[in-house]
Amino acid sequence: MERVVETVSINGRQLEYSILGEGEPILVMHGGHSNCYEEFGYKSLLDNGFSIITPSRPGYGRTVKEIGENLATACEYYLDLLNHLGIDKLHVIGISAGGPSAIYFAAHYPQHVKTLILQSAVTKEWLTPEDLTYKLAHVIFHPRIEKTTWTLLSRINQLFPAFIFKQMFSSFSSLSYREAKKRIGTNDIEEVRKMNNRQRSGHGFLIDLKQVNELPGNELEKVLCPTLIMHSAFDGSVPLEHAYYAAEKISDAKIYVLDSWGHLIWLGKSASDMNEALMEFLNNNY
Repeated sequence: MERVVETVSINGRQLEYSILGEGEPILVMHGGHSNCYEEFGYKSLLDNGFSIITPSRPGYGRTVKEIGENLATACEYYLDLLNHLGIDKLHVIGISAGGPSAIYFAAHYPQHVKTLILQSAVTKEWLTPEDLTYKLAHVIFHPRIEKTTWTLLSRINQLFPAFIFKQMFSSFSSLSYREAKKRIGTNDIEEVRKMNNRQRSGHGFLIDLKQVNELPGNELEKVLCPTLIMHSAFDGSVPLEHAYYAAEKISDAKIYVLDSWGHLIWLGKSASDMNEALMEFLNNNY
């Protein structure tokens, strides 16, 4: 994908972002371990005439961690980015750990948000210090360690992509690999290989672990724009209850539960159904 990648200095702090396409704008709050080079779901949006603006969230890519002091501060910078680009109103997509950022932005800047789309998104308390996954993440994704973690994974991933896909599978899906096989697409192993090669955590993932649990429930109730919530029934990373929780709190929300194999709803044999539902929603709220 050809994209323009730039950095902008706002109040003396650096924010990195990318732009693809030239149509109706969409602001994407990428998930954990990602950045402005995210790719999942982008092709369908571009093919349907949308442009995509993706800031590297605080601590990811070349965006400084200080922007992530809290969700309020981060969203002020996203608004400054839109002003810098001369964009007044757009659609917002929140992916996985980027969900709280998208929700906060939609809740506090309604005049700038046409619609909100939550994809496999965290919408309430997620990992806490008592959880083993939380403790492990603070070790292997610590800023001093994460580069080594991803370098080792990438090297093994290049040599044995199918093996790594199977080893990582339980972190993405609540299904066993055997149960999920009929839902896995022919290109999914390759897409996960490419994902692993582009991922880094920087300071961002530890910021995410802190901020996702700072989103009060009443923030969801402040979201007034049309909202589409998309989530796999078998998400092993962010449980389906997050989707139902958001659907209950947001007044104008529609939930679409996918029969995909797990957290990466852009992959698998149901991906075309997901894209079709997303385009129908966007076109109905143009």
